[in-house]
Amino acid sequence: MIRTRRFLLLGLIALGTTLLLSGCMSGSEINAPGVTLSVEPATSPQQMSAGVQLLVLLTVLSLAPSILVLATSFTRIVIVLSMLRNAIGTPTIPPNQVIIGLSLVLTFFIMTPVYAQIDQQAIQPYLKQEIDQKTAFQRGVEPLRQFMFKQTREKDLQLFLEINGSPQPNSLDDIPTAVLLPAFVISELRTAFTMGFVLYIPFLVIDMVVSSILLSMGMMMLPPSLVSLPFKLLLFVMVDGWYLITRSLTLSFIQ
Repeated sequence: MIRTRRFLLLGLIALGTTLLLSGCMSGSEINAPGVTLSVEPATSPQQMSAGVQLLVLLTVLSLAPSILVLATSFTRIVIVLSMLRNAIGTPTIPPNQVIIGLSLVLTFFIMTPVYAQIDQQAIQPYLKQEIDQKTAFQRGVEPLRQFMFKQTREKDLQLFLEINGSPQPNSLDDIPTAVLLPAFVISELRTAFTMGFVLYIPFLVIDMVVSSILLSMGMMMLPPSLVSLPFKLLLFVMVDGWYLITRSLTLSFIQ
């Protein structure tokens, strides 16, 4: 097994070296069945600039999942749903795929107005060549900043302004995005844990009642969580829990 891995690693290194040497040759081409890859040096500053822009675009796309998780409503939603699952007493039901999928669906629903503003103010004018790339980025990030400002506490903003050594801003426009993003993240974490604490209370009461009843009956060997689970599920279904949770999460961003 170890030898096989070594041979595979050596083969990959050899293949990468061959491709690199082939790419360094001026006007070289690599042909494959149905595929032709040519590597040619840049002949003008415009071509070099386009290559750099493509590299920056690929870097942004690689960071897109992190931006989606941290700069949107996804963080609060997924934490609250995960804590709800633990509060009920079913750590694996619903499974992680369902929790992540529901969080993404709710995130897209909540962030749709923000994405619509970005598309209208930045993407469409840029595609129509009415504005340049820098202006499109500035216009595109503005709706996202407004969304984050609504959910961020002043205390958290002040914390990162002091850590960053930035002067006191005269307006929200003076606060850099590098300060706003971490402040937004810790504000979302605080809000999510607060909502999770509220969710835990009714289920904790059920656990305490069931434990007291079992103790009074002398059934100390019977796990209270096993007995309280059906009652917690019944309570969650009777109050239409998924409706209430979804409504509360959505309105917490809209209002």
